[in-house]
Amino acid sequence: MKIVVVDYGAGNLASVVNALERVGAPAFVSRDPAALAEADGVIVPGVGAAADTMRHLSELGFVSSLRSIIANGIPFLGICMGLQVLLEVSYEGGEHRCLGVVPGVVRRLPESVTVPHMGWNEVLLRRPHPLFAGIPDSTDFYFVHSFYADPSDDAWILGETDYGVRFASVLARGNVMATQFHPEKSGQWGLRLLANFVAIVERTRQGMAVEASA
Repeated sequence: MKIVVVDYGAGNLASVVNALERVGAPAFVSRDPAALAEADGVIVPGVGAAADTMRHLSELGFVSSLRSIIANGIPFLGICMGLQVLLEVSYEGGEHRCLGVVPGVVRRLPESVTVPHMGWNEVLLRRPHPLFAGIPDSTDFYFVHSFYADPSDDAWILGETDYGVRFASVLARGNVMATQFHPEKSGQWGLRLLANFVAIVERTRQGMAVEASA
């Protein structure tokens, strides 16, 4: 099994890789879009600004490759900025086009709360999902962000969190999953979520192998 962690210059790569190794899934870190063609699963972590993230992904050639693996059914996990770039547009520091996988936009958290939203907060699940297998509803995870996803299609929203506004803190549909919080910084339940993603990747890999041999 090969899980590729996309290296586009984000600062939290090491903690994501370490967390994956703790759940028994060595990560393949790559700055080469061609590596995605051999991936069984892909993780895009990230902290920072949407404009910089999209510029780096574009300059390295990852934009079309990410859209392609998503279209081909490869399990995808976005973390923090990796969630926000799935939307169509981010209004962080202007108006910036993103990957356009999820219909909707990225907005700034309201002025009524301290920004960035930093620390532990609960995630309220809308429905069961394999990504949260064995994780209790309303579990606290660790957040660091100033903007939030606002999908125009509610079917994408798996989990929500309250911080001045109730926002989509987890997106999931088909092979695409993403969290606004940082599972790699969220203790035992964050590790459980990553282990669940690894299990999803393995089941998907085995299913594709069966289809290929049929």
